[in-house]
Amino acid sequence: MDLAQFDTFRVAAVDLNGQLRGKRVPAAYAGKLDKGAVRIPFSALNVDLWGADIENSPLVFESGDADGVLRPTERGAVPMPWLTQPSALVPMSLYHDDGARFDGDPRHALADVLDRYAARGWTVIAATELEFTLIDDSGDSPQPPRSPVTGRALEDMAVLSMAELDAFDGFFSDLYAGCADMGIPAQTAISESGIGQFEVNLNHQDAMRCADDTLLFKVLVRGLARKHGFAATFMAKPYDDDAGNGMHVHYSVVDTDGVNVFDNGGPDGTDLLRHAVAGCLAAMPDCTLIFAPHGNSYTRLVPGAHAPTGACWAYENRTAALRIPGGPSAARRIEHRVAGGDTNPYLMLAAVLGAAMVGIEDAMEPPTPITGNAYALDGVPQLAPDWPSAVSRFEGSDLVARIFSADLIRNLAMTKRQEIALFAERPTERHWLSYLETV
Repeated sequence: MDLAQFDTFRVAAVDLNGQLRGKRVPAAYAGKLDKGAVRIPFSALNVDLWGADIENSPLVFESGDADGVLRPTERGAVPMPWLTQPSALVPMSLYHDDGARFDGDPRHALADVLDRYAARGWTVIAATELEFTLIDDSGDSPQPPRSPVTGRALEDMAVLSMAELDAFDGFFSDLYAGCADMGIPAQTAISESGIGQFEVNLNHQDAMRCADDTLLFKVLVRGLARKHGFAATFMAKPYDDDAGNGMHVHYSVVDTDGVNVFDNGGPDGTDLLRHAVAGCLAAMPDCTLIFAPHGNSYTRLVPGAHAPTGACWAYENRTAALRIPGGPSAARRIEHRVAGGDTNPYLMLAAVLGAAMVGIEDAMEPPTPITGNAYALDGVPQLAPDWPSAVSRFEGSDLVARIFSADLIRNLAMTKRQEIALFAERPTERHWLSYLETV
């Protein structure tokens, strides 16, 4: 994309909460982005949900609130179809002046994990399934949106309803067009079980590109929803008594010959698949904070709500946290079903793939796969039950320390403790406003 065609464009990296942080720059910057023309403080990627510095963070006063260098990612510039004035966004990552990766950049956390796969000659292929809810946010509480056809607010669940998809045809037509313009491989869209809830699946691709496109898709959905007169949210639970939003990820691993290392020609998969499953299960409780990063996240993680609460696995069983889908053996893969729609896709994939690699490195063996209803089983290791517990487990975990850098672990824990304290000072009925379009 020729950035010089725009009067201005945006450059931004992703913070720990999955929000874009960056600058609007003039067209003259187009030819010098890779030369370090744009600098931002390291602390900018480790702020809280509202964008405030973390109190006592070593990235702020202790270090003089020093700048790092933004450099373009391989994703490249993308258009911004939700804006009235044509412009572009250049996804960036943050580095030290000597070229070293900044540990507080979540994209680098995923890159570090993928480097471990590349060292074995492997490439991770991944795809995400994204659920979101359309909302009328004009009042004091979130309400279902009005149908563009009838003008009346939605009232009922409409799972797999073609009528509901068609009612919002203008939005979805713009969404598919926007995805095509941005190079996001959107596949099927469905109306989901929640009121005003929908799901769009992205196609399988390189894991880093998957994370990039997942983040960009969320930005696109929120922006286009506003153009159509409502809001879109990826909150884990927009309404207490309705379905929550998840973000499932499917992944497989291929070698240099393009052979799926999880495929043994049959339905069970290889030893490597089992080791990867075991690593994911072992790390899952301690990584709850990644999959459920906000206070609202824990209203989704309840038994019987189509969101896993225990670390178990199964073949073709959607009540389990890890599902091994059926189908052709060449497509053998793992579906990780824990994360909410409010997760940071870079940290989520880093946690999932990092845990799988630990399982492979240690040749871990998983327990027997479950059958039947996972919620009805005793003895299944449980996810962290609440937000503060998740922070403590994440911060003190030896397994997490094998996936993420010590600095990122410390900074994320500090960020979440500050958010816990600040939310405690705000009226509960106003919490949704903080989450609506930030997560």
